[in-house]
Amino acid sequence: MRRDIPQDTVRRNEQVRAREVRVIGADGEQLGILSRNDAIAHAKELGLDLVEVAATADPPVCRVMDYGRFKYEQQKKKAEAKKNQTVIQIKEIKVRPKTDDHDYDTKVRHIRRFIEEGDRCKVTVFFRGREIVHKDRGQSILDRIVEDTKDIAKMDQEARAEGRTLFMMLAPLPKK
Repeated sequence: MRRDIPQDTVRRNEQVRAREVRVIGADGEQLGILSRNDAIAHAKELGLDLVEVAATADPPVCRVMDYGRFKYEQQKKKAEAKKNQTVIQIKEIKVRPKTDDHDYDTKVRHIRRFIEEGDRCKVTVFFRGREIVHKDRGQSILDRIVEDTKDIAKMDQEARAEGRTLFMMLAPLPKK
């Protein structure tokens, strides 16, 4: 590939490599297969550019258009697509089997806030020392959290044990 043409741009006018190209006119009608030089001359007559739109076709497809306007429209489409994207984050809340009621309520409030913001939430119960023997306490905390948030969240992933932790995922309920 030639070094003077950046990868992300389309070829136009003299940058088009093929000897023959299928040309689409400025108003969208097919002009047929023309030599590259004839196609460029036709575009220049109209004061427009010959822009390669399908390089992999045989012969390549080129359109007669204003390249500046084409780039502007592509940029607008890209910005629009980016604007419509939503990034879902995973927030994590850690609790212990011996977490007191007030601390538990605070953690549930945080979970509710994360879920209302549209994020998924990973709830982790981590065990220290010999607490690992009482996994049922950890499971009961997770069950209690599911019960306390069932109006706004659903369990996305069942509780799973991994080493000294027990975790589950909560996701927002689908909006109606």
